[in-house]
Amino acid sequence: MTKSLDLHLEFDRSAGFPGRSLESALRESIRTGRLRAGSRLPGSRSLAADLGLARGTVVQAYAQLVAEGWLLAAPGSGTRVADVLHDPPDSRRRPQPSPPAGPLIELRPGIPDLASFPRTAWADSVRRALTTASRGMLDYSEPTGLPALRAAVAGYLARTRGVLCDPDAVVITAGFTQGLSLLARTLHRRGVRAIATENPGLAHHRMVLRAAGLTVTPLTVGPGGADPDDAAGQAALLTPAHQHPTGVVLAPGHRYRLIAWARKHDAFLIEDDYDGEFRYDQRPVGAMQALAPERIVYAGSTSKSLAPGVRLGWFVVPEPLRRELTTTIVEAGAAVSAIDQLTMADLLTHGDYDRHIRRMRLTYRRRRTELAGRLAEVTTTALEGIAAGVHALLPLASVAEERWLIQAGRREGLHLIGLHSNGYWHDPADERQSAALVLGYAAPPAHAWQEALSGLCQLVHQTGHQLVHPAGPVGDTFDSCRP
Repeated sequence: MTKSLDLHLEFDRSAGFPGRSLESALRESIRTGRLRAGSRLPGSRSLAADLGLARGTVVQAYAQLVAEGWLLAAPGSGTRVADVLHDPPDSRRRPQPSPPAGPLIELRPGIPDLASFPRTAWADSVRRALTTASRGMLDYSEPTGLPALRAAVAGYLARTRGVLCDPDAVVITAGFTQGLSLLARTLHRRGVRAIATENPGLAHHRMVLRAAGLTVTPLTVGPGGADPDDAAGQAALLTPAHQHPTGVVLAPGHRYRLIAWARKHDAFLIEDDYDGEFRYDQRPVGAMQALAPERIVYAGSTSKSLAPGVRLGWFVVPEPLRRELTTTIVEAGAAVSAIDQLTMADLLTHGDYDRHIRRMRLTYRRRRTELAGRLAEVTTTALEGIAAGVHALLPLASVAEERWLIQAGRREGLHLIGLHSNGYWHDPADERQSAALVLGYAAPPAHAWQEALSGLCQLVHQTGHQLVHPAGPVGDTFDSCRP
């Protein structure tokens, strides 16, 4: 099993004692950590052939290092590096640090139930894709993605989200963030210098846009979604179907006014449809892209539907941007794995993706309903936002309350996110901005869901009685209710 292993060693082959030189080279490799404890070494016959030495010389060198404790040899297991760089024996008597606390239960937004990833369906699609793929499909492919996946995505988006597109308009990316970065660089190449993003909105997206050389301006979010009166620059990034993080839907009037602004100013709207498949109280709102396909870049991904680690996304791009975006992709070397693309195409065409979405829609709907019901038992403050996606917003009385809940949640084993703590506001230092918890209810595995609910409700119960309507200054009340 070890005969075919490669091993790079530097030693003087011309020396009078090549065996000793080999021993010294191996000792030095182990001492410096280049050969780590447990690493397998090549078989003696293989290493002798690679180094131009007699096999007996290698066998003797191995035997000497085994005797010295540098190597370990066992029948059937080959020769391995011993753990010679461990702490001295008396280190066991030294005080040891406390073991790290257990993993936090995730209540962060934007994370699906990773335990429900369709492993069997994905593995079946991998096998089918590799069985049917031609040699050419594994070569360097088109920078915008394999035709099979682009066609499958175009059909899926038209059927489920009402997107108007053909396969030529689809660009496959390694997730939304990569696609946004490439698109932002393309817009900058076209002369765009400013882009409006929702306030509150994801700080990470603002960082990506700024890295591309764009100035980011705030687009105030109200009950009807992003306010068209704040639109500035030559582009805007929106989450129309389910605004992140407030959970509101972009009102029809706002949609038409934003499209009119884009047409008037030769601007583009980027529609981030990050969880558009998940609507629980009615049929999902159709994609805004269909209202102005020549002005709207539609974007989706598998990060909420399957898992963030899949790293697959798609952008439906208006014709004027396609050539320049393709150039940007080529310059960045931003190609996506052909095997992953073929697998995703198979998952879509065989209906397994649809079946997974329907199954998870039922799961997340039950969880959101249970979350709202349990919170109603401990506070009069209701969740905000439509019944959709994988997160909901719980308004709070103050930034101090938000901070306390996050800190107390960590002590209780819960990972919580707030509007201020996660930088959703363009100016997070302004504590006059609303405070809230952005509760992700999809991530906890089934066995931890009830524990997460109970812990969250216990914390909210404390603040609901002591912080929402404080009798004295917020800071005094905040301090007095700490456990």
